[in-house]
Amino acid sequence: MSLTIRSLCVFCGSRKGNRPEYSRAAAELGQLLAKGNITLVFGGGHIGLMGVLAQACLQAGGKVTGVIPGGLAELELAYQDVTELCVVDSMHERKALMASRADAFMALPGGFGTCDELFEILTWAQLGMHNKPIGLLNTERFFQPLLNWVDHMVEEGLVKPANRALLRVDDSPAGLLELLKEEVPLRHPLMELEP
Repeated sequence: MSLTIRSLCVFCGSRKGNRPEYSRAAAELGQLLAKGNITLVFGGGHIGLMGVLAQACLQAGGKVTGVIPGGLAELELAYQDVTELCVVDSMHERKALMASRADAFMALPGGFGTCDELFEILTWAQLGMHNKPIGLLNTERFFQPLLNWVDHMVEEGLVKPANRALLRVDDSPAGLLELLKEEVPLRHPLMELEP
């Protein structure tokens, strides 16, 4: 049985990075979301990969919800032309609202903020706070060092293999969207935390 994804929360960089492939993948994902009638939920910025993703989705006729703290919006970083722009008080409120609006999560290349959002949403899943699929778009093997580190945590007994399996990985936007549609088994949080 496959999941119906009506909205996807995407974590990604406020910079474009050094490789044009990152922007191409972000634009491709935005177009796929519009074509699939999946609302994009993102950090609300008009710069970097966030801006590329949102613009591609909007230009293809998709719906885009941006969530941005007021301090960043005041710095004129907010993408004003999105379908819905939610201005919140803090980064904590931003992450909580983005999570509540999403049926699934995906991380694209990014920096500290992207890693913070990804690992918080993984931790929430590990603790049983949500049961939504989480994916990494491994464009140009960007996330390979991070995946190696996660696997090292498993090898060292600090992360259970069942929790490592929460993270779905593909190098193409279309492939990862299909992986996210696979049903997530119900989990009991304490089961995964026992030694």
